Amino acid sequence: MALDELKSALPDYAKDLRLNLGSVIGNSGLPAQQLWGTVLACAIASRSARVLRELEPEAKANLSAEAYTAAKSAAAIMAMNNVFYRTRHLLSDPEYGTLRAGLRMNVIGNPGVEKVDFELWSLAVSAVNGCGQCLDSHEQVLRTAGVDRETIQEAFKIAAVIQAVGTTLDAEAVLA
Repeated sequence: MALDELKSALPDYAKDLRLNLGSVIGNSGLPAQQLWGTVLACAIASRSARVLRELEPEAKANLSAEAYTAAKSAAAIMAMNNVFYRTRHLLSDPEYGTLRAGLRMNVIGNPGVEKVDFELWSLAVSAVNGCGQCLDSHEQVLRTAGVDRETIQEAFKIAAVIQAVGTTLDAEAVLA
């Protein structure tokens, strides 16, 4: 199992990550599609080839073709949106917020899966990419749709752990 490979690759100083990785994936209360879509989208967003290589096959095996594509789409569109909206938010000039974005985001309106799942994946990727405006936006959509805080937190816990695992393994590869 790829998850075991990742856990065993983590150095002893990162044993908490090893335990957390097993917990957030192995003991998640999320339905399989939400879990594995979050895992895949966050593995892509982590920018760690090792993490993506290890987690993608299991995600693909646990997702329909539509959900697999939608999770990749969430990672792709949020890679763009997180940079754009984070930058607009961080600039001192509020006038940028009044300008039309002019970026195509059609997949958000028609992701090919339940809107809640796509929003959850988008929120998790936004956590990895650190975009507060996108986090607020996706959290609001999820809460309006009746998703509880525990489910939302589960998604960003997965994001946090996958990002940390990728950072640690990539650093170890350079330091070795």
